[in-house]
Amino acid sequence: MGRAIDGLLPQKEYDLLYCKAKLEARNYIPPFASEIKGFLDPEEGERLFELALEACLLGPCLEIGSFCGKSTVYLGSACKLRGRTLFSIDHHRGSEEQQPGQLYFDPEVYDAGKGVIDSFPYFRATLERAGLEETVVAIVAKSHVVARDWATPLGMVFIDGGHAYETVFTDYCCWSPHILPGGFLVFHDIFLDPSEGGQAPYEVYKLALASAMFEELPMTRTLGVLRRHRSVVVKQ
Repeated sequence: MGRAIDGLLPQKEYDLLYCKAKLEARNYIPPFASEIKGFLDPEEGERLFELALEACLLGPCLEIGSFCGKSTVYLGSACKLRGRTLFSIDHHRGSEEQQPGQLYFDPEVYDAGKGVIDSFPYFRATLERAGLEETVVAIVAKSHVVARDWATPLGMVFIDGGHAYETVFTDYCCWSPHILPGGFLVFHDIFLDPSEGGQAPYEVYKLALASAMFEELPMTRTLGVLRRHRSVVVKQ
């Protein structure tokens, strides 16, 4: 008698895939990934690669908030390896904390002529350098606008856009229903200690966990990982 998960892989095979992913990460993640502008720790990036590699068995992946493409390279490299697609949503005008006068303002991505943040040229250059132009579908828009007519089931959703509570909550409400059973909902910047960072992502993370739709998996630094519950079929 064996256990099958939604007709997909038995748990032992998932575990083997996870171990293999940790080895493959070192071979398939471009070495320049850590140099890309962004706020993702390399250890968090490797975990994203591992999660996406598994999520691709279910369906395409989607990220909200790509900035200059740091997380995109980690997620996209896994999707490329599996022959799947990564949808990357970002309006490329910067989040609240990246605006002029704010803590994370970067003058290099500021278009002084237009008076706006514009990270899209950096993002496109990253995709070209990483060889991901046929893997990543860049969607330049606000996530709730894209979600309005979205119909594709997803193996993974990574939320790392704006960090105001309303923004994170909207991203969660718009995109979590599209995650397939066994798929992942991942939040960046989860700070258990308020003295270390803003609490909006953590508050929404706790709401997701309290919904009973997800199970909590181990965190990697500030990366909060949830898996959508899946039905278990027992074969006699």
